Amino acid sequence: MRRKRVGRDIAACGLCYTCGMATDADSTAGFYATSRGAVAALLLRERLGLMWPSLRGQEVLGMGYAAPYLRLWREDARRCIAMTPAQLGAARWPTGNPNLSCTAEEDALPFPDLCFDRVLLVHGLEAAENARRMLREVWRVLKDDGRLLVVAPNRRGMWAHVESTPFGQGAPYSQSQIGRLLAGALFRVERRDSALYVPPTHVRVVLRGAPLWERVGRRVLPALGGVTLTEAVKDVYAAVPLQAVKRRRMVLADAA
Repeated sequence: MRRKRVGRDIAACGLCYTCGMATDADSTAGFYATSRGAVAALLLRERLGLMWPSLRGQEVLGMGYAAPYLRLWREDARRCIAMTPAQLGAARWPTGNPNLSCTAEEDALPFPDLCFDRVLLVHGLEAAENARRMLREVWRVLKDDGRLLVVAPNRRGMWAHVESTPFGQGAPYSQSQIGRLLAGALFRVERRDSALYVPPTHVRVVLRGAPLWERVGRRVLPALGGVTLTEAVKDVYAAVPLQAVKRRRMVLADAA
């Protein structure tokens, strides 16, 4: 009864996307251990692999809860690190191998400037305590020719409205909102994509048809994917301060 009352109170305040607690690392790991989570990870890895097919010899950082997706590049990348924000808690990765994960404050990353070629942000933007400050930290640690890939729940998709998944926690975003956030953090959007058109259900017959749902959804209702994928680069020209305009001194001769 109390749980229902809290839910009604949150809905009544109109802040269910912003004042609700974000999911933690343990519950997110539990989600990916289910059949629904495994299907979601498989579909998302497919889209990520198309956007970044090979990262051989590159330095890769996964922020938020990126462990289910970093396996795409771990074998080829020069270095692949998973960083979970402090509010989500620690998450060891990879299982059964030397640990390549750490936990840190989202706005104080423990890495030097310009050290990563690629940054994948998944289950991070929606859970951020201060999205702008976090993105500015990403800008700092990303190389000037590096790329950021943001995976975030789509406000218009079904997954953002199911609280039993990590995509239904925190604040969902529209593509335009993500674009404005990135521009404010001195990034420039270069590519967009979407995924998770399959309904967020436990029904196995629906999950088995996930590839069909994806194909049909992308063709018929492209704006209703469960998540958006946004690739951006550093807008280095926006970060260069304008030089002060030199004032010319003019001498006016007295009229004769």
